[in-house]
Amino acid sequence: MANNDFSFPPQCRLKKPAEYKKVFAKPVKSSDQYFILLAIRNDLDHPRLGLAIAKKNIKKAVHRNVIKRTVRENFRLQQHLGNIDIVVLARKEAVDAPLELLRKSLEKHWLKLVTRCASYS
Repeated sequence: MANNDFSFPPQCRLKKPAEYKKVFAKPVKSSDQYFILLAIRNDLDHPRLGLAIAKKNIKKAVHRNVIKRTVRENFRLQQHLGNIDIVVLARKEAVDAPLELLRKSLEKHWLKLVTRCASYS
């Protein structure tokens, strides 16, 4: 992923259950009132994103989809994350929060995870 076209190609996504399990096994965590982010370093040269937006926390599909689109768009704009796998979980409070607040929260999480993963390994 050497090009800087800010796209979100399939190789930037976690797809298989085994990939998610690896992140859930021993993650570096970052959380606030809206999100919980789990991350580990990967062997690739680009970051990958996985979403676990639970129906238990976010009841309506419309709200889950808005949150997922917001997270994907924010991740897509981040080209400096390095080689980490990230899984994003949403909390109930994310439904009522304005989108700009969610974006700012995510940007803080990305920076925190990059520094923690760099010092962790």
